Amino acid sequence: MSDTYTTIEVDRPAEHICRITLNRPEKRNAMNNTLRSELFDALYAADQDEHVRVSIVRGAGPAFCSGYDLGEDLSEDQPWRTAGGEGQWARHVVDGWFQIWDLKKPVIAQVHGYCLAGGSELAAACDLLYVADTAQIGYPAIRSMSSPDMQYQPWMMGMRAAMEFMLTGDALSGPDAVACGFANRCYAEAELEDEVLKIVGRIAQIPSDLQHLNKRTVHRAMDIMGIRAGIRAGTDVHALGWYQNSSQDFMKGMRDGPRVKDALRQRDGKFGDYGEG
Repeated sequence: MSDTYTTIEVDRPAEHICRITLNRPEKRNAMNNTLRSELFDALYAADQDEHVRVSIVRGAGPAFCSGYDLGEDLSEDQPWRTAGGEGQWARHVVDGWFQIWDLKKPVIAQVHGYCLAGGSELAAACDLLYVADTAQIGYPAIRSMSSPDMQYQPWMMGMRAAMEFMLTGDALSGPDAVACGFANRCYAEAELEDEVLKIVGRIAQIPSDLQHLNKRTVHRAMDIMGIRAGIRAGTDVHALGWYQNSSQDFMKGMRDGPRVKDALRQRDGKFGDYGEG
């Protein structure tokens, strides 16, 4: 099955388990539309495969996922159609993340290294999240562009942690992600894969016809509390961000000035993180 993909790899590390590896390590697994399309194709295939009961998503190389690939035009050839107008991009990606939410079978995120912006959205969309002690989970775009496309933070971190995350743009470490409730557990990076396989092996012992009800029970409770409406409402706030003077100045500088990588390094230099690392 993995032979049909160019930006991901798919394997079966144990019975009933499908593992999807984002495979653009030279880009720290930044998501272009090809990768997003292949990721969703693999998740849909696993969800329909009677031999699979749970899927893992992880990243090749030094990072889980550094976010969306800003070096490509992500408005072209999007993997699924979303109505146009202001906020189309944010609505588009939120539609996708809720497609993972609505899959029948559990999806587990295995995160090490950078897990930034859209990468953190992917992690948030998964049903369980296990992180390495080396993980850096952040949304640096809030420092210069706009609020997040998918505003999961208040729902999955709690108000105080979410507010600090949003007002500083600083990353959560693996232990911090567990402490605020965003991640389930943190392990040493060398132990992460084995520990995730142990947990996923336990999940895979439960038949899918029961497991999908167990998964849906939790999601229905969150829906009743308003998570879906709240995150969708956030796409309008995101759209407003692009009209702020600071955002427009930064984007003009990226278009007319240094390379994208250099512009991000200049932005984060005073913080001593992300592009400075």
